[in-house]
Amino acid sequence: MKAAFLVETGGGKKVVLELRGRDAWALSELVMAGASGCTPITHPGPRWSGYVYRLKRKHGLSVETVHETHKGPFPGTHARYVLKTRVLPVDSHEAAT
Repeated sequence: MKAAFLVETGGGKKVVLELRGRDAWALSELVMAGASGCTPITHPGPRWSGYVYRLKRKHGLSVETVHETHKGPFPGTHARYVLKTRVLPVDSHEAAT
């Protein structure tokens, strides 16, 4: 998968970010989820923590990690990832211009 995104950086500047593979998939999921965010339970993926790490460290996006408790046969905590940077998907033809 390859996708382009319009990212609003500090000061209102906008840049086009092109991603491939799971990073593109994860950012697409975060954009679509909006303020409710994504968890590995609601948006299954093998390495959400890795995708978020790369989106934050390599691409400079702001993604909040909220730790939530859950019950059931295996109680514990899980992460909910919420995109804080303003990001919009861009049509690949639009990104080229």
